[in-house]
Amino acid sequence: MRKFGFIATGILSLFTCLVLSVVDSHATGFAIFAQGGSTFGQADATVAHGEDPSAIFFNPALINQFPGTQVQLGTTLIIPDREFRNASGQKTKTESEVFIPSTFYITHAVSDKFSVGFGVFNPFGLGTTWPEDWEGRYLATKSKMTTFAFNPVASVKLTPWLTVAGGITYLTLDATFERHVNLPALGLAAADGSTKLHGTGDGFGINAGLLADVTKDLSVGFSYRSKIHVPITGDVSFTFPAGTSPIALAIFQNTGARTSIDLPAQAYAGVYFKHFYPFTFELSTRWEGWSSFKELDVQLDQPIAGSTTSITPRDWHDTWAGIISLKYQLNDKVALMGGYQYSNNPVPDRTFEPAIPDSNSHFFSVGTEVKYKALNFVLGYGYQLYEKRAKNNTITDPISNQAAFSANGDYKSRIHMVALSLTYRF
Repeated sequence: MRKFGFIATGILSLFTCLVLSVVDSHATGFAIFAQGGSTFGQADATVAHGEDPSAIFFNPALINQFPGTQVQLGTTLIIPDREFRNASGQKTKTESEVFIPSTFYITHAVSDKFSVGFGVFNPFGLGTTWPEDWEGRYLATKSKMTTFAFNPVASVKLTPWLTVAGGITYLTLDATFERHVNLPALGLAAADGSTKLHGTGDGFGINAGLLADVTKDLSVGFSYRSKIHVPITGDVSFTFPAGTSPIALAIFQNTGARTSIDLPAQAYAGVYFKHFYPFTFELSTRWEGWSSFKELDVQLDQPIAGSTTSITPRDWHDTWAGIISLKYQLNDKVALMGGYQYSNNPVPDRTFEPAIPDSNSHFFSVGTEVKYKALNFVLGYGYQLYEKRAKNNTITDPISNQAAFSANGDYKSRIHMVALSLTYRF
């Protein structure tokens, strides 16, 4: 039974991975920054200058610059392409999928010194599907997560040159993680079983922003999003092939499970230059507090093979990103934009695994903005290239503990994205 207890904890230690796998849509770890067409087209370097109501996400102090009422709808088409190559040169690719995280933002100027806003967006997400027969199937096959954030904010212009803002964020989370169970290695069946872990949770956080117009041609912006603690409740279920031994049916029983995660704090800073208008640009940086993800701690309602607890180290570290945005205003109706972002990843080599194949990345974006009467339409394209990452650790199939099921090798990812947004002003 001791062996089966280890097997159970190996399976269940991945419970919180169901909330820690990602589409990697213009992201580090499992955060999503595709929040608005104009911002997307400028690679997110919009902390010190306001483009549209998506400023609620990047720096709510900017909404004080928007007259009247403005409503924005946006979406991003995300097409990831992941590849794994093992030591013998065999390639495996994830299944082709398209994801469409979407946004809704609204701002309203109550007076020339006070504005309010509200946003609904997807701040974190996942979508990775590996083939059912790949060598890492006992580590991960399908990962999916959806989060929604509801974020009211208020912005106050304290002086002609200084604006501050704050808000509250309510977040909901729904996630599923699937993998195979190596029953043949135990002599309990001729084919694999499978397990599905599903969980939901919610939590609260705050966000704040500051904008300082240092001169008529230079602005500085800062913003912060707090860590959000999310208690998660869910269930672990198993599916078995025909002919499975009654022993397996007794050992791997469905049960409820509980865990929690701390979605990381994020801080932004930017400097905006407009001395050379109609050519403008911003330099910005982003910090994310991924070191809050130290371990996975899973508690089961009912024991599996005598085990009700699993604690697995993760030991992620904080990350930084450097960003530059460029914009050229062709005329009063059309603008062109572009940007570049480099970001490092939070996952150390010793805990790197295929459910979250993250690595340092380069993000390139271009876009165009067209204004027509009260409408503002933005179309942007982005390409994110992840540096090749090698897995060479002891994370393997917890049942057989065989190198053949470690999925050690090289991981490469790239993502094509198209962002659309429409803003109406009244």
